[in-house]
Amino acid sequence: MDQSRILLWVKAEPFIVGALQVPPPSKFSLHYLRKISTYVRTRATEGAYPRLYWSTWRHIACGKLQLAKDLAWLYFEIFDSLAVKTAEERLEWSEILSNCTSEDEVERQRNQLSVDTLQFLLFLYIQQLNKVSLRTSLIGEEWPSSRNRSQSPDLTEKSSCHNKNWNDYSHQTFVYDHLSDLLELLLDPEQLTASSHSTNTSLVSREAVVALSFLIEGAVRRTRKIYPLHELALWQPLHAESGFSKISKTFSFHKLEAWLRACLTGNPFGTSACLKSGKKLAWAHQVEGATKRAKIACNTHVAPRMHRMVVMSQVYKQTLAKSSDTLVEAHVKIHRCNESFIYLLSPLRSVTIEKCRNSTFVLGPVQTALHLHSCDNIKVIAVCHRLSMSSTTGCIFHILTPTRPLILSGNHKVTFAPFHTHYPMLEDHMAKTGLATVPNYWDNPMIVCKENRDTSVFRLLPPCEFYVFIIPFEMEGDTTEIPGGLPSSYQKALVHREQKIHIWQKTVKEARLTKDQRKQFQVLVENKFYEWLINTGHLQQLDSLVPPAAGSKQAAG
Repeated sequence: MDQSRILLWVKAEPFIVGALQVPPPSKFSLHYLRKISTYVRTRATEGAYPRLYWSTWRHIACGKLQLAKDLAWLYFEIFDSLAVKTAEERLEWSEILSNCTSEDEVERQRNQLSVDTLQFLLFLYIQQLNKVSLRTSLIGEEWPSSRNRSQSPDLTEKSSCHNKNWNDYSHQTFVYDHLSDLLELLLDPEQLTASSHSTNTSLVSREAVVALSFLIEGAVRRTRKIYPLHELALWQPLHAESGFSKISKTFSFHKLEAWLRACLTGNPFGTSACLKSGKKLAWAHQVEGATKRAKIACNTHVAPRMHRMVVMSQVYKQTLAKSSDTLVEAHVKIHRCNESFIYLLSPLRSVTIEKCRNSTFVLGPVQTALHLHSCDNIKVIAVCHRLSMSSTTGCIFHILTPTRPLILSGNHKVTFAPFHTHYPMLEDHMAKTGLATVPNYWDNPMIVCKENRDTSVFRLLPPCEFYVFIIPFEMEGDTTEIPGGLPSSYQKALVHREQKIHIWQKTVKEARLTKDQRKQFQVLVENKFYEWLINTGHLQQLDSLVPPAAGSKQAAG
């Protein structure tokens, strides 16, 4: 069969969600990963291969690689969160953890967790995506090559190399350039030379190609069905090209590598394809005086589950509110939005907010990762599996999360606060994404950056500054209060404030003002309230809730 009938591409999710936006530990270099690859196979009976248990990884990471235990758990847990699990399984794990009464008990429960060993090695290797290269930092971009000359069509028509996690050209180039290393990492030790390299006769096991399906998938040209890499590689008509031998049940290393290189192409469901040929959504209206047009694109009309994507950019000075099938389980990227209030009230797969200013984002439950990069004066209100941030200034996070928030590099004046809102479908959406109300680590962030471990980079919102947030839209659903309630100190602050209001109302009532005095008093109060609305920026928020003129209404979808 003509191998040109096969299209292979690098999957987006392992990079969008799995590659932490921070340079990896130096011990995640190929040299050490090869050592781990050999070591785990000699410890197959000790929970190392083909499944790697947390206790064994902890021993390798802390004992041999000298990583802190928290960091070892972080990478293990990120990879585990990428595994295909039902919402019920995720909720069950949350319940187990919330019932633990000590750190030792938590550790005993973690010891029962295991991940696919070979896929985990690939996951550790792709952390190199965000490795700081001296060459790149000096010249600004990678050396040009025939493969990556076609620039990724960014939202601003510029290269989006700064965020490699969302740049599918970066994913493809990374896998293409490191394909030999990735394959060698998966080889059985006896297939390697003393210096851990392949030979002309090296054979790749079926298990190794199954593991590579973590990063690569494909399709038969002109068909819609997507297959994991190993299913295509093992397909009878392709054995001659992929190098599979029915007798040895293995692949020829060099034939397999050549076949992969010949078939690798751009991801048809990646960011570039979404921007270039995705469906354009008229959710935002165009604001007079804005220099750039708001752009929102999605691929959900063609993309299967786990590949859905919505990208929005340049939303300016408006309120955008959506609860839509288009958003359900989608990876969402929000880029260069300013002075806006954005409500995306659907269960989401992941969210990245980048280069946004002076805006508020209220999100439905985020099943995997919520990441902010290069944002100023942003408020984010969300239930999410994981929160991380880099290069932010003056941002506030009202969150409910079962993992510790990750403060990566370059952040200033970060504020954490309890999740403080609800909408009618919230608990239903939480159940669909497998997110529970406990455990909740909103107030226990982890600083993950070498240059600054100073805890003064963040603060917890003082209860006296705390107010609940009201979502001003009507929807069907059963949720009528904040899931999990509020921490007692914040609840007390609200009660104290309510008591003050009652005292004020009582004082006004007992003053027995005349009709004219009441009118005068009302004007004074309204003027003061209007001043407060202007000074706090809330006036713009209220004004933007008024539907735009008939010609520029936000479209359904």
